[in-house]
Amino acid sequence: MKDVTIKIVGKHVHDNVDEEQMELITEAQLYERNGVLYLIYEESEFTGMQGVKTRLRLAPDSLKLSRSNDNGAGSEMRFEKGKRFENRYHTPMGPVDIEILTNEFENSMTAEGTGKVYVDYSISLKGLTEGRSKLDIEFMGDNR
Repeated sequence: MKDVTIKIVGKHVHDNVDEEQMELITEAQLYERNGVLYLIYEESEFTGMQGVKTRLRLAPDSLKLSRSNDNGAGSEMRFEKGKRFENRYHTPMGPVDIEILTNEFENSMTAEGTGKVYVDYSISLKGLTEGRSKLDIEFMGDNR
């Protein structure tokens, strides 16, 4: 396992009008198993998810984002270009059914700590809202 610093930038567009952007720079652990990269980091108070551990499973053509907290509650989001995934996402206000359609997916991350991930996806929080989001994850500085 290798300690790295990553930068995560999330953008959300709602009704093609509002663009919200959030940027997080955090320490993470990076490791590779069977050709798949894993990044694990703790969420912060800044994200509103303090005490939650996030695990990214980065395959060449897909990303699985899993979150869990100390009491065992968790959520999962999957991204693979052209595919639609449904799941129940647990928020501080309770569970919400979500549907994700990945429009674009690019992954050039390596076990050496170089590269980045880009995801462009449409998301529907059933009964609440729909929108389009973009997620950029990249290594910061010299992670070697």
